[in-house]
Amino acid sequence: MESVLAALEATSIASTLRASRWGYAAVNTAHILGFSLLIGAIIPLNLRLLGLWPHVPIEALARILVPVAATGLILAIAAGALLFSVRAEEYAALDVFRLKLVLIAVGALSALELHRLYGMRLAGATQGRRTAHALISIACWTGAIVCGRLIAFTID
Repeated sequence: MESVLAALEATSIASTLRASRWGYAAVNTAHILGFSLLIGAIIPLNLRLLGLWPHVPIEALARILVPVAATGLILAIAAGALLFSVRAEEYAALDVFRLKLVLIAVGALSALELHRLYGMRLAGATQGRRTAHALISIACWTGAIVCGRLIAFTID
C-alpha cells in the first residue's frame, strides 16, 4: 500500500499542486465549494424528511436539492482526491482521515439505497425510513466535515 501511496504522490499533478500555491488554493476552493453545495442541499432536505416545513412537498424539494447535493459530492470527491495526492502517505496514516472516508461512504451509500428504493423524489418512503435516513445522513456529512477540518490540526 505504501508503494501505491508513494506513486500517487509522485504523479505530475501531485507535484504540480505541491509547487503551485495558487493551483493548490484553487483545488482547495473547489473542495470547499463541493462540500458546501452538498451540505447546503442535504441539510434542508434532511430537515424536511424529519418533519420540518410539512407544507413543502418532499418531492419538489428533492427534485431541486438532490442534483445539487450530488454535484457537490462529485466536486468534493474529485477535488479531495487531488488534495489527497499531495500528501497521500501522511493522510492515509491518519485515523481521522480514515474515519472521514467511512462517513462519506456510509452517507453516500445510504442516499443511493434510499433513492434506489424510492426514486429521486422519495415518493412512497415511510416516515420511519425518512427519519432514519435523515439522521444517518446528517451524522455522516457533518461528521465528515468535522473530520476534514481536524486533518488540518493533526498534520504538521
